[in-house]
Parts: sequence; structure tokens; C-alpha cells
Amino acid sequence: MQNKKLTQAVKATISSIIVALFITGALILVIYLFLGQEIGKVFSLVNKVSITIDENRTQEQTTIGETNKLKNYPEYGTKYATIEIDKIGVSLPVYFGDTLEVLKKGVGHSSGSYFPGEGGSIVYMGHNSKNVFRRFSELQIGNEIKVTTTYGEYKYKIYDMKLIKETDLDKLPIQNEKEILMVYTCYPFNNIGYTTQRYVVYAELEK
Repeated sequence: MQNKKLTQAVKATISSIIVALFITGALILVIYLFLGQEIGKVFSLVNKVSITIDENRTQEQTTIGETNKLKNYPEYGTKYATIEIDKIGVSLPVYFGDTLEVLKKGVGHSSGSYFPGEGGSIVYMGHNSKNVFRRFSELQIGNEIKVTTTYGEYKYKIYDMKLIKETDLDKLPIQNEKEILMVYTCYPFNNIGYTTQRYVVYAELEK
């Protein structure tokens, strides 16, 4: 009799486990069907801006201005600079990289763009959170952006601002004829979660 009860208890436990696994599987399937696309967009968001590094650049040595030389590029995911925008009270660390993990720590630097001082396009990005770029709407043409790197200080003056779609990569052109800093965040500024619009600030290196 005792063995029979034990057998029934085991069968009941197994049945409960099977039901639980079935329910879990069903929930995962529902989440994938309804949110899978949006989740995929979030993870691919930054990658759309990461453009292949110019093959003419060297990882050994690149001239920075007339006197400084960037002999070694920072490792991916490491902090190498600080960005300051006095107009909106911003002073944040800049990390080389553009993954979601990097953006949790501060401002990301698109791995497909140039570094300050190299004479080309620099693409920075950050969340529209309260402690990062929430006050971007207060910026005006003529405001200054200062980037202090491990190898020098660079000042940029804002000359334009645009609201673009996340797919408008032509609005973030990578070129090496003029040093331009492009900093963007999600729009609307007070939005929580995924958005398809970006607010970009364009600033030129002051000479």
C-alpha cells in the first residue's frame, strides 16, 4: 500500500513538472512571437551606426594634430575620454564601443568612426536618461562641447542639430576631410524604451 502511494506521488510530481515545462515553453513562444522583433531591434540599434573602419587607418600609429600621436588605440569597451557640455551640465565618461553594456556606463564611441584629433567624423551616442542626454533640447548653435582624452583636449562648436530616423545613416557621414563630432540620443527625450528617432548634434573642431 505504501509503495502504491509513493508511486502515485512520484507520478503526480512528474506530471506537475511536465505541466510547468509546457507552460514555460508556451510563455517563451508567446514572448518571442510578440516581442522578438522589438528585442532584435534594440540589440541591432547601435550596430546600424557602427560603420566599417577605414582600411587606410593603422592600429599602430595615427597622426593627431601636429604634435601628438595616437600610438595605441584604446581597447574595446574601455574608457578613454570625458565629454563635457556646460550648457546642459554634462560631464560623462566616454568608452570606445557602442554596445548596450557600454551605454549603461556612459557615452559610447562608434567603433566605425574616427577618434578626436584624427581629422575625421567622430560618432558619440548616449541614452536620453536624466543623467545623460535628457536635456539635449536646450542645446543651441554656438554651444561648446569639450572632449578630454588620454592624449589631449579637444573643443568643438555646435553648428547644426537634426532629428533623424534610426535608419538615416547618411545623416551620420563618415569622412576624413574635416573633424566633426556627431553626438546623438533617442528622441523623444522623455521617452522610456525603444524609439525609431534620433536627435543629432553636429559640432566642428575649433582651431
